[in-house]
Amino acid sequence: MRSFAFAVVYWLFSIFYSLAALVLSLLPGRKPVLWIIQRYTRRMVWAMDAVAGIRLEVRGRENVPDEPVIFAAKHQSWGDGFSIYAQFADLAFVTGDHLEKYPLMGTLLRKLGAIVVNNCGGHEARKNLSQRSAEAARDGRHILIYPEGHLNAPGTYRRYRSGVWHMYKNFQRPVVPVATNLGLFWQETHYKKTPGTAVLQFLEPIPVGLDKHAFMATLQARIEDASQALIAEGTGLPIQPSVLVDETPERATRRPKSADTLAQSVE
Repeated sequence: MRSFAFAVVYWLFSIFYSLAALVLSLLPGRKPVLWIIQRYTRRMVWAMDAVAGIRLEVRGRENVPDEPVIFAAKHQSWGDGFSIYAQFADLAFVTGDHLEKYPLMGTLLRKLGAIVVNNCGGHEARKNLSQRSAEAARDGRHILIYPEGHLNAPGTYRRYRSGVWHMYKNFQRPVVPVATNLGLFWQETHYKKTPGTAVLQFLEPIPVGLDKHAFMATLQARIEDASQALIAEGTGLPIQPSVLVDETPERATRRPKSADTLAQSVE
């Protein structure tokens, strides 16, 4: 019943706030649309708790500097974006161009100052990422990016992409890794929701000045180690290393046996 009730609330809120944002997008500037989207994300975090029974615990806010930073976050759930966006007054986020297939979504993304990149990657995607990120940097906004570029089941990860490295290098901003175990309670795009306490944890910033290899290794280690520790905390199981998802099209995707049963262990 909780999952059904949350689905109803999810779509009611999404439709209402989307229509309101479209109306406000006719006004000049970003602030009107930003105002309504801030309220949308905060209402969704409220609904996660009040309706689905998923309480959000935020840790490590002391690790977020006063100056603009780049958040590089683990992505296990559709709820990740709501959870992070709701914590800040203004946040630029990197998203794939798949969202633009929805009617009028492109208009809203532009008004919000979102950084929309081609999901297929390549030179043009990197160029677009650089240009749109530079606009957010000039505005002094935090930037949110999911370095794996994909949703993943708890206990798994994909190859970390280099877009976050180029942003780190070009803008000379510290990167704050973000770990989570929200996927235990709301996995990827799944309908089922499992009540419990999900954790969003801001980790120690990675200072500027590292070379690409050192940066990417440090980022992945911090995010994966912390996320696996949160999963173990949420399930009561021993900490396990995360498993790489095989992305080659000719081979089956690898998933650890625990990835399909972790949510059951918190029920």
